[in-house]
Amino acid sequence: MAAATTKTRVRHPVFARIYPRVNRFAEAHGATEHRRELLADATGCVVEVGAGGGATFRHYPPQVSRVIAVEPEPRLRRLARLVSAEAPVPVEVRAGQAEELPLADGSADGVVVSLVLCSLADVPRALAEARRVLRPGGSLYFYEHVRSTHARLARKQRLLDRVWPLFAGGCRLTRDSEQAVIDAGFSIQRVRRFDFVINGRTTPSSPCVIGVGRKP
Repeated sequence: MAAATTKTRVRHPVFARIYPRVNRFAEAHGATEHRRELLADATGCVVEVGAGGGATFRHYPPQVSRVIAVEPEPRLRRLARLVSAEAPVPVEVRAGQAEELPLADGSADGVVVSLVLCSLADVPRALAEARRVLRPGGSLYFYEHVRSTHARLARKQRLLDRVWPLFAGGCRLTRDSEQAVIDAGFSIQRVRRFDFVINGRTTPSSPCVIGVGRKP
C-alpha cells in the first residue's frame, strides 16, 4: 500500500530560483558524466526522489521504461514538468516528499536519489520509503556529496554546517550517505568515492559518492 499523505509543504523559493543555475555550472564541469554513470544500469520502472528541476531526466538509458519523478518544491516541480517533455523516456512528475512517497509497495525496479539525501529532514525514514516502494532485488542508485574523510576539510564542513543549510535549501555538508544506505538495509553492489574538483579547486561539497545498493 502507499504511504499516508502529509500536509507538510516544502518551499524554498530563493533556492529554487538559484539552483538551476548552480546545476548548469556543475554539469559544465563534470556533473553530466556523474549522472550518466549513476544511471547506466537503471532498468524498468524507476522512481526519482527529489527530482528538482529535472536535470537527471535526459540521462536515463533506453532500458528504463518509465520514470516517476517526485518533487515537493512547487517551482522546481513546474520546471521538471517542462523538462520532462524532452526526456528520452516517459517521465511523470508528481508532488510528494521522500519521507512519504506517493507509490505502492514493491512498485518500482529502481529508486534514484541524486543530491537529495543531504537536505532531507529524516534520512532513515526516506530510505525506508525507498526500500518499501522497491520490488525485492530492486536497486537504489545514489549520487551525493558527503562528509570528507580528510580531517581538515571535515572540520571546515562542520563549521559551515551552522549556516550552509540556511542558504542551500536545507542541505548539510556532513552526512555519510553511503553508511545511511547500509543502515537502511541495502547491500552495496558498487560504490565510488571521489572529490568533485572544479577548475582545479575543491569546495566544501566536493567529497562525493556514486553507488548502487540492492534491496534483499
